[in-house]
Amino acid sequence: MARRRSPVCFPLLALAVIGLAGCVAVGPPILSKAGLSTPLREVLPNGMRLIIQQHRTSDVVALHLWVGVGGRDEAPNERGFSHFVEHMLFKGTESRAAGFVDREVESVGGRTNAGTSWDYTFYYILLPAAHGTRGIEVLADMAFNSRFAPAEVGREREVIFEEVRLGEDNPRSFLVRRLYELAFRGHSYGFPVLGDPGAMRAATPETLRGYYKRHYVPENMTLVVIGAVDPAEIRQAAERWFGPTQAQGYGRGPVPAPPRLDDGRREVRQRPERQASLAVGWAGPRLGDPDMFAVDLLAHILGGSRTSRLTQALRERARIVSSIRAGYSALAGGGLLSVTAQLESGDLDAVEAAILAEVTRVREEGVTEAERQRAITAAEAQHAFSIETAEGRAYAYGLAETLWTLEGELSYLDRLRTVTREEIQAAARRYLSAAHARLALVPTDGAR
Repeated sequence: MARRRSPVCFPLLALAVIGLAGCVAVGPPILSKAGLSTPLREVLPNGMRLIIQQHRTSDVVALHLWVGVGGRDEAPNERGFSHFVEHMLFKGTESRAAGFVDREVESVGGRTNAGTSWDYTFYYILLPAAHGTRGIEVLADMAFNSRFAPAEVGREREVIFEEVRLGEDNPRSFLVRRLYELAFRGHSYGFPVLGDPGAMRAATPETLRGYYKRHYVPENMTLVVIGAVDPAEIRQAAERWFGPTQAQGYGRGPVPAPPRLDDGRREVRQRPERQASLAVGWAGPRLGDPDMFAVDLLAHILGGSRTSRLTQALRERARIVSSIRAGYSALAGGGLLSVTAQLESGDLDAVEAAILAEVTRVREEGVTEAERQRAITAAEAQHAFSIETAEGRAYAYGLAETLWTLEGELSYLDRLRTVTREEIQAAARRYLSAAHARLALVPTDGAR
């Protein structure tokens, strides 16, 4: 993620998506051989959630501030405001000038950035462990006291427009974004998180500040601190810097279910690239749905590795694609099971037919026990890599607490291991129906 460029996250279901409902663990933390303690979770009197975990493998601390605001919370005249506000929080507060975040964090050898999606916005600071409480102060100042100076708003608007242009120029980014627009047509997930040009041009310091004040409230935030820290010291700092801000009675509305996906969502776009690209997408279960475990394994079996069905059938045997992948993205209100491939434009119809044929085979015949076991092993490895660092673990915990549950994350692999071949086939029958979105990008001189 480039500095202050945080395009929409198209999140594959993190195999470590977590959250622990309930009270803070009591008693002294118990360290494992890996230097990890049980996560401590509590809710401050103003409604803000706090998660702390000791992670002694390195002398660093990862601080993540998660806010339950994203593209799904925007009115039509606010398209892009969540991402715009994310930029503005680095541009000065009532007591600190623009650039203070970078100066204060980098002066002690740390780094910082942020990201915005349809369901959330998050900010992170990575610091040497000795400066963890300093990071909490910085995040609190950003969260509650950002200034929205007119000159800074104008400059960041142009930065965001440049992000849009870069996204349009990147074929992979363009393919995924446009597939979401097709698959979620008429739903908030179908609108770019980077925003609508008209709404962005009309945005003023006052309208952005109003949006910020409405959503950046304690009960809509989670602070996650992972690293070589003293939990009592971190809790004290959180109460000092975040605690004084009063709750505002905020209640985030539920995200509506996406409209039913139909077969009419087909599109061909010309692009200046040499190779064509194809994306096929089916509606999938939302984050937290019991079916997501089976669908996660199904995606891996179809196209998650070199030994997957689609890779073997289309790349190794038929040799009609140069690459092919399947993935499952779980969002708070719905999901998307997708297949993307790079190929020659003359093979588009053949590749789509081959993908649908393999999908039909899974629906009708199911999967083998060897395929199920390989998918579980891959999930275990991906999970281990994703939470190996304090930063990765903080991301997983924050995402879970914001959109799901910490309890669900902590038990994710255990639940995944119980998924049967029959459940995977049932998920294929339920979600890999005939109705799908299809997007093709073809070279300008080979348009179909």
